[in-house]
Amino acid sequence: MNTCTLFINGDRLSGQADAFSVINPATEQPFAQGQYASVEQLDQAVAAARQAFTSWRQVPDAERTALLHKIADAIEANADELARIIVQEQGKPLFLAQVEVGGAVAWTRYNADLEIPVEVIEDSEHKRVEGHRKPLGVVASITPWNWPLMIAIWHIIPALRTGNTVVCKPSGLTPLNTLRLVELINEALPAGVVNLVTGEREIGEAISRHAAIDKVIFTGSTPTGQNIMSNAAGNLKRLTLELGGNDAAIVLPGTDIDAVAEGIFQSAFLNMGQTCAALKRLYVHDSLHDALCDKLAALSEAQVLDNGLNEGVTFGPVQNARQLGVVSELVEDARAQGARILCGGQALERDGYFYPPTIVTDVSNGIRLVDEEQFGPALPVIRYQDLDEAIAMANDCGYGLGGSVWGPDLEQANQVARQLECGTVWINGHAEVLPHVPFGGCKLSGMGVEFGIDGLLEYTQLQIINCNR
Repeated sequence: MNTCTLFINGDRLSGQADAFSVINPATEQPFAQGQYASVEQLDQAVAAARQAFTSWRQVPDAERTALLHKIADAIEANADELARIIVQEQGKPLFLAQVEVGGAVAWTRYNADLEIPVEVIEDSEHKRVEGHRKPLGVVASITPWNWPLMIAIWHIIPALRTGNTVVCKPSGLTPLNTLRLVELINEALPAGVVNLVTGEREIGEAISRHAAIDKVIFTGSTPTGQNIMSNAAGNLKRLTLELGGNDAAIVLPGTDIDAVAEGIFQSAFLNMGQTCAALKRLYVHDSLHDALCDKLAALSEAQVLDNGLNEGVTFGPVQNARQLGVVSELVEDARAQGARILCGGQALERDGYFYPPTIVTDVSNGIRLVDEEQFGPALPVIRYQDLDEAIAMANDCGYGLGGSVWGPDLEQANQVARQLECGTVWINGHAEVLPHVPFGGCKLSGMGVEFGIDGLLEYTQLQIINCNR
């Protein structure tokens, strides 16, 4: 059985707190074990990162770029191993795990080549004023279980590119691929630049309160993000919080459902629906509702559910028993409120946390499956007649991560898009994140942005150099 360890100042260490097992969601069996870090070990990791920062911040840009490309090379060379680890601990099919690894490589290379700008604010006869970007110091990364390798890359690589050092804490449900990533990074970088600790609430709260941590970047639930924000006040940590979402999509009248059904299905059920920016509520004009529901149900029933390492599998398990319970509870509540379940609708009676893609209709705002984030393979489809009503229903939500508009009239789609209250609106697509395009939410979906130059600069402090000639 595999062993999950910590990685502090270049060394693998055993934890000193509670023991835990890593469960394969396709079998419900443990395949790795470890011990959580103690708060004292977190202190050691932060101290190592703080010490490494004194020299890492001085490394020239060109050298940091070359080192990040070396990390990308290492990820690429170990792609098969990393993908299989993802399948075993997260559950997604192998082809999707391979996409995750490939994305990690591409994101690393993109960030490696980003130029950190120097802004010339004034250049006159008597004065030159420049804005320089300085690293913050020690960055703590707290990652979730749904895209464990990719999100770790999203957090760690921009921090390194801007001259910060890192302490990362992966989810205890999916720690192994992040541990392997940190090992590969440490083969390229000096000891202490990137460290890893495991743990749950105690360690998470200690990170958010830690006086020697300068920034926390967190992807996860809104309540946890709110707790981090409260705890971070002690030293006014910088925060980037990518939190929950309940993304709405509006299908406009006149839309060719044959052209959009596959895209809508894949956007809703990406990673078995366990994606923050997945399409989670679908508002469809009355003239298209029944036909689109039939198309989505047919696509759902065509999926092959099984262990992601088996050939031909297109749909894996929900990652953990708790999340399986959430999805089941929300679907059953909708059923009790008179909803029609067009396909799926209950967990499979077999080993593993398998729940088939489920299409639910005859629902509306006010039903829990519509109002709450299901974060799993169940899609509510809501009928509308008036477009203004659909926009109002889409906005009647505390979250504001993503949204989408589907239809052939791009001018109309753009008009609708600008009325949606969310950080990103896609037109004729959903859940597409790109390394050069800023991404972040509003309302209860978080603060700050990731990706592109805007995301990179969130790891820096602006320093003004005001020179009188």
